[in-house]
Amino acid sequence: MKLSDLSQGQKGIISKVRGRGAFRRRIMEMGFVSGKEVTVVKRAPLQDPIEYSILGYQVSLRESEANLIEILQIGESVSDEFEYKGTITEDSGIKQRAFREKTLNVAFVGNPNCGKTTIFNIVSGLHEHVGNYGGVTVDAKEAEFKHGKYKIKIVDLPGTYSLTAYTPEELYVRNYIHDEMPDVVVNVLDATNIERNLYLTTQLIDMDIKVVMALNMSDELEKRKDILDIDTLSHMLGIPIIKTVGAKNIGIKELFDLVVEVQEGKNEIARHIHINYGKCLERSVGMIQDVIKDPANYDLTDRISSRFLAIKLLEGDKDAFDKIKVCYNEFEIKELVKDRAARIKNYFKENAESAITDAKYGYIHGALKETYKPGNKFDRREFTRLIDNIITDKIYSFPFFIFLMWIMFQATFFIGSYPQQWIADGVGLLSDFVSSILPNGIFRDLLVDGVIGGVGSVISFLPNILILFFFISIMEDTGYMARVAFIMDKIMHRVGLHGRSFIPLLMGFGCNVPAIMATRTIEGRNDRLVTMLINPFMSCSARLPVYVLVISAFFPDHPGTTLFFIYTLGIAMAGIVAYIFKNTLLKAKELPFVMELPPYRVPTSLSIVKHMWFKAYMYLKKMAGIILIASVLMWALGYFPREIDFSRDYEAEKIELTQQINTQEAALTDSINMQIHQLNFDKESERQEKSYIGKLGHFVEPVIRPLGFDWRIGVSLVSGMAAKEIVVSTMGVLYQTDPDAEASQSLVTKLQNATYTSGPKIGQKIYTPPVALGFLLFVLFYFPCVATIAIIKKESGEWKWAIFAMLYTTSIAWVAAFIVYQLGSLFY
Repeated sequence: MKLSDLSQGQKGIISKVRGRGAFRRRIMEMGFVSGKEVTVVKRAPLQDPIEYSILGYQVSLRESEANLIEILQIGESVSDEFEYKGTITEDSGIKQRAFREKTLNVAFVGNPNCGKTTIFNIVSGLHEHVGNYGGVTVDAKEAEFKHGKYKIKIVDLPGTYSLTAYTPEELYVRNYIHDEMPDVVVNVLDATNIERNLYLTTQLIDMDIKVVMALNMSDELEKRKDILDIDTLSHMLGIPIIKTVGAKNIGIKELFDLVVEVQEGKNEIARHIHINYGKCLERSVGMIQDVIKDPANYDLTDRISSRFLAIKLLEGDKDAFDKIKVCYNEFEIKELVKDRAARIKNYFKENAESAITDAKYGYIHGALKETYKPGNKFDRREFTRLIDNIITDKIYSFPFFIFLMWIMFQATFFIGSYPQQWIADGVGLLSDFVSSILPNGIFRDLLVDGVIGGVGSVISFLPNILILFFFISIMEDTGYMARVAFIMDKIMHRVGLHGRSFIPLLMGFGCNVPAIMATRTIEGRNDRLVTMLINPFMSCSARLPVYVLVISAFFPDHPGTTLFFIYTLGIAMAGIVAYIFKNTLLKAKELPFVMELPPYRVPTSLSIVKHMWFKAYMYLKKMAGIILIASVLMWALGYFPREIDFSRDYEAEKIELTQQINTQEAALTDSINMQIHQLNFDKESERQEKSYIGKLGHFVEPVIRPLGFDWRIGVSLVSGMAAKEIVVSTMGVLYQTDPDAEASQSLVTKLQNATYTSGPKIGQKIYTPPVALGFLLFVLFYFPCVATIAIIKKESGEWKWAIFAMLYTTSIAWVAAFIVYQLGSLFY
């Protein structure tokens, strides 16, 4: 809690004073130190500044300054985690807690693909998505854990190569460090590429913050027999370094021991240094610093290093120029920056940004020259180049990629079909068992038709989803995903997509929501919007149960190939729509595409199992949540009202037929029983059509009738707007019209036997091949779920794009299904 959060008359105990430089010294000298009680006296008429009482006298602070002081509110409950009990009163108990409860705010910063998220997952116990390619982490993930006497709050920031305001993630990381001011920044480095990773480190040094370096994947450094003098490099950088292997949980405890040591000021290595950029640059930086450090600008320099600001201003950083707008001498600073940048350009014959970058890499080269000696053992990157000679070859790359995708979909069907059938049989047996032990009534109908029929029809597809994610996990962890982006860039460029769009699109095969969030790594707004708007065409895992169900029922001869065709069609449609958008609605200037191709790595079995288990957990969680609720809701809408005005007297007809059985010969008895069975079926069908869900279905039926869809398909598609798995669960509930059929009868069989019960097509099959294919295309093209629409609104900042995505994808789905049905009906 911050001091600025207190209302007039409230009291608190100071737990930490953040900030830097003159402000921190001044405020602590005035008594704002840990453990002291402070009271809000009043706010100024315009709500700022605020008057506080501390140590018996009144002090006025601006709200921005009060934001830098953390407090514990009197009366706040004490956490059992720190072995306190009860509620804190206004006596010394709260002050003791202020001293004993120690909270550390730690931020993870590093290049993409350096392994920081792996370390974050280990210490937090979370399962954030990791992959062997850049751009996986697209926002700040937070967690807490206990380490010794400290409660450590960790934040995993997006991977970034630098802190230049060039891409959204770079600016996000920089602003987070400036605004939130973490106590310690953990700079995670890839030990196999130290020189490039250290460029970000030099920028953290310029920021004058506490840094600890985690030299991750250090086992690969040792395998190559590379020699790195960590002690010397630590002293040169002023940053303590620890070796870690995140994937094997090696060095993680020692890393946080070091973080605590640095925070407590007990580490002899940790100190602030200035990188010497050379006489010309240093003189320019120093002159700009002197002007920025005017006492009137302390509101800015108390939060941001004046040296970092001076360097960024010389580089022409737009965000840095925005930051100095609060300075009273803004014009003087700009004029000085302009003059010194011109002098630097004249001296180096290149602009200041290039000169500073060269100086940084010069410093890095010199530091590594004294501390690093490469070994002679076989290099992983050399091994990577050998594989890439085949996988990214102009002849073999596309056939290999297509073959790999085909294998993935074939395995999803054929391997998954066995456990899928076992689960389906188990659900059927459970349904029969519940039907046999419970008496007829609403409760039995709810359990058998609503819960088991709805949820059970979806849960059987869990093995197929796990197999799909098994292949995706292998491709991500090995680094093959980045190669796919590499070989596809030319094609994507032709349709107007930015090269970095490929990763969000690829992530869409898992879930469209995080995939759309991943568009933050794309610099241009229009490029981001195009990628967001076409991402719904990437078939997320929620649509897989629908595909498997319909393909198994109506295209059983070539299921894997049909599934491959559906996914490929989605990709093709995304390309077509992107081309249209980039040449009409969302024209944009072409931006450069730079993407790291990481070395190949053998994925650990633990990583793959954790990835699959997490997906299974999320799938089962959805079963117990939205799908269960939707299934029960659909059942209730189909079950009520119970009083139906039937078009004929079914009971009288059944009585009449039953009486005939006693008077007819045995040969005719079977025929009469079939007529009774048909009456039961017709009665239940009419009752369902006149239920609430039937009325809803008939309301939307005129829109979907040209597609060959009946009202039950329409209801399934409408329910699927919440989540695509609900399409299957709704079908599982709706196709329960035959009261004499075995409960264990599979949904596939029910779909194959489904017929029209009224209208001009009465008695005809609902699902012909054109209808089934049209249904698949409709599910493929119309928007995945309301969560996707919500995230499009959030990421684009405007509802118009979210509504547009919903309308245009549904329109394409309708047109595609219409064309397939109308043309297919000429042959079927």
